[in-house]
Amino acid sequence: MSILIDENSKIIVQGITGREGSFHTKQMLEYRSNIAAGVTPGRGGETVHGVPVYDTVKEAFEDTGADTTVLFVPPLFTYQAILEAIDADIPQIITVAEHVPVHDMMKIKNLLKYSVSRVIGPNSFGIISPGKAKAGFMAHRIFSKGNVGIMSRSATNCYETVFMMTNSNIGQSTCIGIGGDMIPGSTFSELLPFYQKDDQTKVIVLIGEIGGIEEEKAADHIKKHITKPCVSLIAGKNAPKERSMGHAGAIVASDGTGSAENKEDKLREAGVHIAESAMDIVDICKRLL
Repeated sequence: MSILIDENSKIIVQGITGREGSFHTKQMLEYRSNIAAGVTPGRGGETVHGVPVYDTVKEAFEDTGADTTVLFVPPLFTYQAILEAIDADIPQIITVAEHVPVHDMMKIKNLLKYSVSRVIGPNSFGIISPGKAKAGFMAHRIFSKGNVGIMSRSATNCYETVFMMTNSNIGQSTCIGIGGDMIPGSTFSELLPFYQKDDQTKVIVLIGEIGGIEEEKAADHIKKHITKPCVSLIAGKNAPKERSMGHAGAIVASDGTGSAENKEDKLREAGVHIAESAMDIVDICKRLL
């Protein structure tokens, strides 16, 4: 098995006629992902790499029955693109854009409470279930099929970890880019239950960062509900405390909430194995599998 996406997933690409949308649609098709349709307003009736293009998400959904849409649209248009997907009742919405306005994501988070949709991102590399399908822009060649589920706020740290895992013959079940923005569409805590239920996933890896409280919340959830072994790496431990960091979610409170030390303490109390580097994640997974 895997979670959220597999070989049976039907995927829509919003912004398919743009440079990034077209390029990554081709990459996803080469990975044998089922790209059912594309959407660009005013371009309906065209095709991109053999994929039919529609004017609206609703039309694409009604014709294909798609269950996932991935958005390759600029940050200032992301709110409207997500809203259109929510209105069309697309179950899963993945948005890769960075710098989506915080207020836009606040409104989206509220709307999701009354919808059937789930949002992954923004600032996400997407989702990949190795050997089955991908929806996003990750370099799929470094991924391999296996039993380690990964969630990561950082694309770079995830890629480094996956590359080392694959070279050590440790494969992955499903990898999800949570995204590093201040307000993610889906959090570690909201996605952990999927890994807990997945028979393929034997070990869960959380790659977090300084800033925010999502890792602390995940620690509480793991302590109460997760029985599978978990490993975590918190990036940014050596970031200067007096310096403002550029990553949107890297905000540490004055009382220490959101710091690497606080996150690690909470996770350790929940029984999570704390890694000091990507290679350390690999070594811990070797012992756990």
